[in-house]
Amino acid sequence: MLYIPLLIRPLLGALLLTSACSSAEGDHVSNDADQPQATAQTHPGKKGKKGHKKNKDDEAENLPSGLRRVGKLTDGILESSGLCAAPEAGTYFTFGDDGQQPTVWRVDATGQQVAQFTLGAPNHDWESLSRDPSGNYYMGDCGNNNSDRQNLAILRFRPATPSQVSKIKFNYPDQTEFPPSKKDRNFDCEASLWHDGQVYLFTKDRGQESTCKVYTVPDQPGSYTAKLITKLVIPGEVTDATLSPDGRRLVLLARQELFILDGNSWDAILKATPRHISLEGAGQTEGAAFKDAKTLLITTEQGDVYELPL
Repeated sequence: MLYIPLLIRPLLGALLLTSACSSAEGDHVSNDADQPQATAQTHPGKKGKKGHKKNKDDEAENLPSGLRRVGKLTDGILESSGLCAAPEAGTYFTFGDDGQQPTVWRVDATGQQVAQFTLGAPNHDWESLSRDPSGNYYMGDCGNNNSDRQNLAILRFRPATPSQVSKIKFNYPDQTEFPPSKKDRNFDCEASLWHDGQVYLFTKDRGQESTCKVYTVPDQPGSYTAKLITKLVIPGEVTDATLSPDGRRLVLLARQELFILDGNSWDAILKATPRHISLEGAGQTEGAAFKDAKTLLITTEQGDVYELPL
């Protein structure tokens, strides 16, 4: 993980292991220069690395250092397939996927339900949610497990009037078969975000499991052919995307892991080498949103809520 080893304090090691708080409970910020690079062969940050500090709860759950369970989604919220900050400070929107009711729940940072509303569009396979600075939200109805859907869309709405939904329909420029052969099934999108007038789509590679394709569509209603922007080497299946408040850090969540891309501009971020963090033991991690500039909130399909300091 991203924490400074305790080996420099050998005489105090025993004391620190019994009395120190997990760094997830503090305000610790890691030095980016000390953080390992991700490769398809090695995943730095696996649990149990010598010198990592864990609190008793994390050890009991066998979680990586820093990852801390902070709550559970309220009963009745069937799952969390994505996460996005709500207009009300300290609360977040989450939702289910793949044919569930078109319900969006608002929860606090521990997963407790605050409110809910029904979106005026069917839930074919909702997978991600993002927002723009003007208060518009963009629901990614673009889950596509078998790469055979031809009704992909981004649903644009405002929480105050959820029955009024406009659609950004799209298709992929490089898909001609529905479905393509199994090795070419890289048209499932479970991660999207708004940036600078565009909705960015990050694919979940179900073929080679190493390439995340990045497409864009305009944020205005209409029918479009998505534009392929770049391909990222991601040794995992991307399930959500979120951008830090300062716009300099992109987090791509995957199953029990995440990847961080840093840069001083959006173009630099998309050219950065992803850094890997293990979330092994957390469950099926599906939703991610920045709680603040230094803390990531993560939800799982099983309903667990975690915090991770970055």
